[in-house]
Amino acid sequence: MMLDSMKNRRSIRQYTEQDIPETLLNELFEVASRASNTGNMQLYSVVVNRDRANREKQAPFHFNQKMVTGAPVLLTFCADANRFVKWAEQRKACAGFDNLQTFLAATIDALLFAQAFCDAAEAKGLGICYLGTTAYHADKIIEALSLPRLVVPVVSVTAGYPAEPLPAQTERLPLAAIIHREAYRDYTAAAIDALYKAKEECVVNKQYVAENQKETLAQVFTDIRYTKKNNEYFSERFLDVLKKQGFLTIPN
Repeated sequence: MMLDSMKNRRSIRQYTEQDIPETLLNELFEVASRASNTGNMQLYSVVVNRDRANREKQAPFHFNQKMVTGAPVLLTFCADANRFVKWAEQRKACAGFDNLQTFLAATIDALLFAQAFCDAAEAKGLGICYLGTTAYHADKIIEALSLPRLVVPVVSVTAGYPAEPLPAQTERLPLAAIIHREAYRDYTAAAIDALYKAKEECVVNKQYVAENQKETLAQVFTDIRYTKKNNEYFSERFLDVLKKQGFLTIPN
């Protein structure tokens, strides 16, 4: 049954006014804490925002997506080496965690924890939506949530009970596009045409192309949604965040 529900899952952007009981939220976190992580160090934390004023304060950092204020709960999952380093210091150990390697490990931990939470939440009838905007304004989120050194927000999730009607599922590429057996096999032009054919012929995607006055769906992604200029701008900002938060110490 769980596999069937996962096949039918979709991101939920509209929620009812029903709150999530604290007991249920804690149960979901308990389940999620069993997710795999690096060396059983659990280099992650999550900040829970229920207060509407706090969610409204953060809404601009997520480009005012309506889920931020419309959901009863906003969760910010963080790569967190701060807790472990402090424990090490109090136990006469020296943790060399002020580096990119640790940030990558902590990011993986945080994402595994987040996905485990989302799977558990959906199994309990909740809806979730990942916010891909967290890294764009990580500096402002750090300030809003009072995140200390060696803690960086990596992804946010809204959660709540889905409002009816449920949205349609978005399309996905065929498995042949993402599965490589034994070694990576690069894509020929013909393979690209075949693998993206259904995506490009999707009615909704054709509408995106027309609305944005573009020739192809790819141009909607590269010219409108994820431009080179914005990618480079937010990359510079995030690198600055990693430096300020202590994860990009340059070795002597």
